[in-house]
Amino acid sequence: MERESMEFDVVIVGAGPAGLAASIRLKQLCQENDVDFSVCVIEKGSEVGAHILSGAVLEPRALGELLPDWKDRNPPITTACTEDKFMMLTEKGSFSFPGFLLPPVLHNSGNYIVSLANVCRWLAEQAEAVGVEIYPGFAAAEVLYNEDGSVKGVATGDMGVKRDGSQGPNYTPGIELHAKYTFFAEGARGSLTRGLTDKFGLREDSGPQKFGIGIKELWEIDPAKHKPGYVQHSFGWPMDSHTYGGSFLYHFDENLVSVGFVVGLDYENPYLSPYDEFQRFKNHPAIRPTFEGGKRIAYGARAMTAGGFQSVPKLVFPGGVLIGCTAGFMNVPKIKGSNNAMKTGMLAAEAAFEALKNGSEGRDELTAYTKAYEKSWVYEDLKKVRNAKPAFAYGLLPGVMITGLQGWLNGALPFTLKHKKADYQALRPKSEFKPIDYPKPDGVVTFDKLSSVFISNTNHEEDQPIHLTLKDPTVPIRVNLAEYDAPEQRYCPAGVYEIVRDDDGQNPRLQINAQNCVHCKTCDIKDPTQNIVWVTPEGGGGPNYPNM
Repeated sequence: MERESMEFDVVIVGAGPAGLAASIRLKQLCQENDVDFSVCVIEKGSEVGAHILSGAVLEPRALGELLPDWKDRNPPITTACTEDKFMMLTEKGSFSFPGFLLPPVLHNSGNYIVSLANVCRWLAEQAEAVGVEIYPGFAAAEVLYNEDGSVKGVATGDMGVKRDGSQGPNYTPGIELHAKYTFFAEGARGSLTRGLTDKFGLREDSGPQKFGIGIKELWEIDPAKHKPGYVQHSFGWPMDSHTYGGSFLYHFDENLVSVGFVVGLDYENPYLSPYDEFQRFKNHPAIRPTFEGGKRIAYGARAMTAGGFQSVPKLVFPGGVLIGCTAGFMNVPKIKGSNNAMKTGMLAAEAAFEALKNGSEGRDELTAYTKAYEKSWVYEDLKKVRNAKPAFAYGLLPGVMITGLQGWLNGALPFTLKHKKADYQALRPKSEFKPIDYPKPDGVVTFDKLSSVFISNTNHEEDQPIHLTLKDPTVPIRVNLAEYDAPEQRYCPAGVYEIVRDDDGQNPRLQINAQNCVHCKTCDIKDPTQNIVWVTPEGGGGPNYPNM
């Protein structure tokens, strides 16, 4: 069966903040100039917001530029930040920094605590109201190219393919979406972006991208403990002084608390389990009381970009652009990326609109987007905090000191630190470490992985091909198990990977429970041999986050 094709002026891959903001801005410009360019957004989640996971404290600057009357549009943005608390944890105690000691970058006055998934659902409504076509449940699985090598668009994945690769009774071929310009807004470690980066050499003049894994739960807590607008961050325990990590607690809406833990994926110890560190964190005497008497109602995990200014790649290539977190615009000290993501989507939209208005067929590079980014407040925002993440490579104390000094000097440091290596290169052999004895979950405040995956509402068609592919099927045992004790068992926050053996304990082999995958992309990032490649499963599969 041949694939059908559809023609658009602009196709946007990913209905996150960047993609939706770009689509709205394009249509706004069409209205202002009395022209009509067709704009399509495709989203691999079953609905817009299904795969969106973030803290989230939202800076509304980009939103205000995009929709000046946003407050009158009934947005799910109602809890203003009222109080900041920044803590350092030790194993048994904690220390809170006085507010006057914190640099301005760490204050949240004027920001809002939100469910980013719900914000994206609302943005999708705004986009459709101005004529954007949005297609959820369609995963972009392949980049299409013109004869001259420029990007022609994308193709969605086939539906109804069986585990063995054969066509099932409900087989439907994917659809080709052709566009003059294709915007890639896939979020951190986009699967198509990875291929584009290699093909067009987008990292030749930038440092390696750095990542963290963010693991999050949503709780309904005792009303007596709820403080709407309260923002709490911590660093220190349970991480050691050479491992980057920290937490957040955000109180919002009706007795809801978002709690999350971020671990930098440049950690060295192969026995470290980010999921279990998160559970251990919740048992800290300064943290656990918040959740006692409450109910955990949602769980999820997602990789986030953390390289910052030094790791932003080339943003343009013939026929396409990178926008949002797939390019890595997150402000690391703030732990915020949505504001910058939206703005870069808007900048790309403005560049594409001018090119289309002037008759472009889209085989050129939208260099106007790069120039606009370099003159934007996003560029300045990242440049001011450029040394935060690389400083922590020298240890906790140097990281805190350099980040604080940089914040008070508004970024005016006379040097720019570089990232030394990619995250997967940081993992060291198991012979240099001892296994970590994590406490068993109590089912009250701490939980196991499988019960957590259950409340992420993750679902994949059982008989589809496994989307967690191996370049060499012998590597997991021959290298990963032998040298690192199979770290994929621990860095995956969803129990996807496990080593199974025969009854006599012999014949170890890797079992991939792909149906558990929450699409965090950690395996694609952290696998020490880069043998695991995450590809898109059938559209609509994965988690279904309600209020994350």
